[in-house]
Amino acid sequence: MASGRTSARSIATDGLVNRLRFLALTNGRPVWDLLQRVRPVRRRVNAVLIDHAIREMPPRPEPLSTMAGYTSWASLTDRTYNGRHLPPVDVPEGHRPTPERAADLFTRGETMIPCPRSTVLFAYFAQWFTDGFLRGDSNVPRDPRRNTSNHHIDLNQLYGLNATATAALRTFEGGLLKSRLVNGGEFPPLLCENGKIKLEFAPLGVIRFEELTDAQRGTLFATGSDRGNTQIGFTMMTVLFLREHNRVARLLARHHPRWDDERLFQTTRNILIVLLVKLVAEEYINHITPYHFRFTLDPKLSTMLARAPWHRENWVTVEFNLVYRWHSLIPSHLFVGGHDLPMARTLFASSLISDAGLGRLFEDASLQRAGRIGLFNTDPVLREVDVSSVAESRALGLASYNSYREHCRLPAVRRFEQVTSDKRVAGALRELYRGVDDLDLYVGLFAEEPGCRDAILPPLLTKIIAIDAFSQALTNPLLAPRVFNAATFSPYGLGVIASTRTLSDMLHRNTPEDPAPRFVSMSRRTRP
Repeated sequence: MASGRTSARSIATDGLVNRLRFLALTNGRPVWDLLQRVRPVRRRVNAVLIDHAIREMPPRPEPLSTMAGYTSWASLTDRTYNGRHLPPVDVPEGHRPTPERAADLFTRGETMIPCPRSTVLFAYFAQWFTDGFLRGDSNVPRDPRRNTSNHHIDLNQLYGLNATATAALRTFEGGLLKSRLVNGGEFPPLLCENGKIKLEFAPLGVIRFEELTDAQRGTLFATGSDRGNTQIGFTMMTVLFLREHNRVARLLARHHPRWDDERLFQTTRNILIVLLVKLVAEEYINHITPYHFRFTLDPKLSTMLARAPWHRENWVTVEFNLVYRWHSLIPSHLFVGGHDLPMARTLFASSLISDAGLGRLFEDASLQRAGRIGLFNTDPVLREVDVSSVAESRALGLASYNSYREHCRLPAVRRFEQVTSDKRVAGALRELYRGVDDLDLYVGLFAEEPGCRDAILPPLLTKIIAIDAFSQALTNPLLAPRVFNAATFSPYGLGVIASTRTLSDMLHRNTPEDPAPRFVSMSRRTRP
């Protein structure tokens, strides 16, 4: 139990209502366990808590986008611009540090501060999942106002952003995606030949392709995302979902021998997208929250929430993109196939996966602790990402940290000690900023400390994540009451969805070359 002084600080920082709600959800476990045993009660509580979390900010549609500081028909319909929660503001020169000095607040020293609960697998999944819809401008120079996102959880990491890319990845036989066998395991085909992208994969791309050597290009996988080969964790996830797609397509073909390739492919794609949404709701979000209540993707959830005011067309906001810069999760060295590798060695390293095997790599990631999300804990290799994050947030005129706290129904803070009790962090903020009202949103998000020892995220970050993540996932058209049925997924497909709750479930049915049990979890293994 927190001390009286800590509790008083928490109430002042979080607000009484927010603090009481947090304490209720993180205490009284026997009561929560009892509520979850009764299915009708669980469904109702599940829907109410999700609905309440999303209502912490005004619902979509946002009046503004990054197109302009005023509302127009174009700004309400052109989704190549990012949405935004608050209008742009001008901050006088000299009130804030340069982006370079602000980025210094993120840099890790010699020792990583470990996360209390998360494994590297959580970091891998978070990057892979969010990179599917948090996609910036692809032009050079980059325009921070623009995006290349479909604004949906649509598994484009596997299927591509458009129909042309999808067609390049399909066999057009039996609903399958192109693949090859390596040491008994199924992997994507190689993208390049003699240092050039194969003609069949011309619609696909790879970021930083021109910087790669011919030898590096020779190891690249053909994937739906231009980031599919960027980091080993991203590639691992895509390989797993490729295997699951082809596994499900083959089984659907047995159950429905009269279905043609197109129906087999499209039905399998429907199943895989909902499997991803379910993993987000039931493993990923439940890992993030320290609550005793476990959220579920119940088939009746969309019916219960269909009339909620936030149930609108998805549109990613610039703030949502900014809050997902969780680079401090990544250790400076990663355990990969029994080797301790510097982070840089895991970039564009697809060959490491086929050499070590998918099962072993998932277990390696599950046995290694992730870093704590916060300041002074990001590897120096990633410093430029923080510099650009601060610079772009200012170019867009994002409002201050305090403005977003009030927007999310948290009280504004008046002292840096209300942001964090960590004297090093509070002192560094005071040295760089004239006052707490000048604090950049990006810096403030990660300067805040979590609400309890076992929490992964601080309060403001948690609110923005919950609001946008739940509303992004639950407005998926495949979850609509008239769509979520056997006609869309087949009776067999509904069974696959119902029986899958974790990445571990999916991995253990997709590693025939390595059938040994593996520990696969976003949460650290606890020892008795």
